[in-house]
Parts: sequence; structure tokens; C-alpha cells
Amino acid sequence: MRLINVRPRRGTAVLLACLPFVVLALAYLVGSAVRLAENPSDKLLPALSTIVQTVKLYAFTADRRTGLYLLWSDSAASLGRLFAGIGIATALALLLGLLNGILPVVRAVLAPFVAVVSMVPPLALLPILFIVLGLGEVSKVTLIVIGVAPILIRDLALSAQALPREQIIKAETLSASTWLIATRVVLPQVLPRLIDSLRLQIGPAFLFLIAAEAISADSGLGYRIFLVRRYLSMDVIFPYVAWITLLAVAMDLGLTALRRRVFPWSELERGR
Repeated sequence: MRLINVRPRRGTAVLLACLPFVVLALAYLVGSAVRLAENPSDKLLPALSTIVQTVKLYAFTADRRTGLYLLWSDSAASLGRLFAGIGIATALALLLGLLNGILPVVRAVLAPFVAVVSMVPPLALLPILFIVLGLGEVSKVTLIVIGVAPILIRDLALSAQALPREQIIKAETLSASTWLIATRVVLPQVLPRLIDSLRLQIGPAFLFLIAAEAISADSGLGYRIFLVRRYLSMDVIFPYVAWITLLAVAMDLGLTALRRRVFPWSELERGR
């Protein structure tokens, strides 16, 4: 039997999926034990017990100065900026991506501009945004929008253009207007693709968020990581990085569940 036809059973697939994480955890524990045996005050790979104590301090103990639970207050600040940026980017993608995909005149005007903008490194614009928009929330949210929206717009437009032309012709023969074709024929078919595109943009969105918070913020996950790095507080940085990863994974799983529930037929297109 060829390897290309070998499919692991569900239980085996779960074990195989867990294997890299187990190997990574074991490598960390071994490395931490070796370094701490040589230098008990080593900060690069803190012991698991140290990390647990730090998590308790940041997540379940109120800060003496502010009275806040730092992990949760940082998470709330970062997620507020992230959801605002992704929400605006999604709205722009729905509007401009759909117009670019179905209207040749709009595509001739906007498609080249969107393509060029999508090639601009968003982080290179960060100093400009801080100068023009200030150091507040607007510049941080704008950075996420600039980093995410052009990619979503191009992907949605390409998905709309890839639809069979016969569907548009059939709708036109039934006297459907451009508005009806856009909302009843094109939009339902490209929305699952938009959700998948959002999943792929979660990581870059977090990257832009953390970069903005690292430079100018007084709260947030990125702010906290770059605040404690000067003290080599890896027992804080590791849990924060793990927490950001868990948030991103949860968002990815949530979007996948949303697509499957709202558009169950999209799974059939994937052969599932």
C-alpha cells in the first residue's frame, strides 16, 4: 500500500497530533533541569513550579498598585484592540472585496491599488501612524486594519471571480438585478472563504497588535511582555506567549465551528 493512501484512525491521529507537543514539553523540562542544576538562579529556562507561581500572581492576585488582575486586564485591552481591527477589516473586505469581484469597472479602479497596498509592510507604517494618529488606540487599531484588510479584500475578490460564470448568466436570465446577484448568488458562496481567510489572518493580526503595544501602550499582552523583558523575566514571558497562542487557537476553532454551523455545505466541498 502506498503511503499516500494510509490514513490513521481517529485515536491514532490524536496521539500523533499530541506527539510534537509532548516532545517540546519534555525538551523544555530537560533543558530547564540541566540549566538550573548548573546555575540555580538561571532565568532563561525557569522551572515549571516558578512558572506556575507566576501565573497565580498575574492571573489570580490583584496588583498592589492598580488593584487589577494583570493577565485579565492585559487580555481585555489587547482583545478589544484586536476585535476592533479585525471587525473593521472584515467589513471593508465584505464591501470592497465583493465589489472588486463582481463589478469589472470597480475592479479596474480598486484592484491595482489594493494589490499595491497589500504589499506594503504594515510594521513599516507604524511610525507614520503614531505621528499622524497619535499614540492612542486609533493608531493600534489602524495598523491591524492596514495589515489584514487588503489580504482579505484580495482573497474575497478572487473567490467571487472564481465562481462559475454560468451562475451569473442564469441569474440574469431570471431578471435578477446586480444587487440580487451580489447578495443572493455571490455572497453566500464567498462567506465561507472569508471565514477561512480570517482564520489565516489571526496570527498576523496578533503580530501587528503586539508590535504596536510594545512601542506605545500602558496595558496589553504585548506591553507586558516587552515591559518585563528588561528584567529577563522568562517566567512571565513564557506564560504570556502561551496565553496568546491559546487565544489565537480558540479564535481559530471558533471560526471553524461558525463556518460549519452556518455553512454546513462548505464541508462537502472539502470532501468531508
